[in-house]
Amino acid sequence: MSLPVNENEIILSVSGVHRTYSDEDDSVDALVDINLDIKRGEFISVIGASGCGKTTLLRLIAGLDTPQQGELRLNGEKITSASPERGYVFQQGGLFNWLTVEQNIASGLKARHVFKQNRNRIPQYIDMVGLSGFEKAYPHQISGGMAQRVAIARALINDPKVLLLDEPMGALDNFTRADLQDKILEIRANTNATMILVTHDVDEALYLSDRVVIMTPRPGRISEIIDINIPHPRNRNGYEFTELRKKLLEKFHLASEQPEPDYVI
Repeated sequence: MSLPVNENEIILSVSGVHRTYSDEDDSVDALVDINLDIKRGEFISVIGASGCGKTTLLRLIAGLDTPQQGELRLNGEKITSASPERGYVFQQGGLFNWLTVEQNIASGLKARHVFKQNRNRIPQYIDMVGLSGFEKAYPHQISGGMAQRVAIARALINDPKVLLLDEPMGALDNFTRADLQDKILEIRANTNATMILVTHDVDEALYLSDRVVIMTPRPGRISEIIDINIPHPRNRNGYEFTELRKKLLEKFHLASEQPEPDYVI
């Protein structure tokens, strides 16, 4: 059952964030003046060219990195370190190969020392991600898409206020990817979770998101934020979807600092 959501409540605020990486010889601006407010229950996708700072932004939200300037706040509290309140799903899942599906999902509970009082919830989350019957399987015995479902369940069982998805479908084939996208939408409908997805896939962003954040090539800035006002379920071949795809691809070009190549015939 979906939980009530205050659609106007800002759960996550990113204000004036700059992140620069330096060594003895060079300095690189990864992010410059990032400002973004995300409402409770929203699904946000962040897209842009490789190296534009998408994952850097996600790591800052997760508390795995810190900005030189600006601040990030979750429910009004400044983010200063990693926390289960911000569940993180990596591109390759990051499962423990020596643990079964149910043991991987339980690992976060054990790290927080809350396993005993929450162990009865594990079957619920296995069922939520569609893996009933695979509780005793090890990562090498399941597919890549199933492994990503385990990673999502492992993050969700900690009841995060925000679920951060760092290209979790990037290495999957098209059929598996589409199936996992639908599973993510189902989980969101059942939990009203706030989700932030980093992706290179324009169609994926359009299919899943309430808003799409477009970032410029390095240094990473927010070029534009586009509202996706197409009701679910969305038809990837429908007129509205196709028109938004054209618009988004055009915005990508406008956001690019690379000149259009000249073709001579």
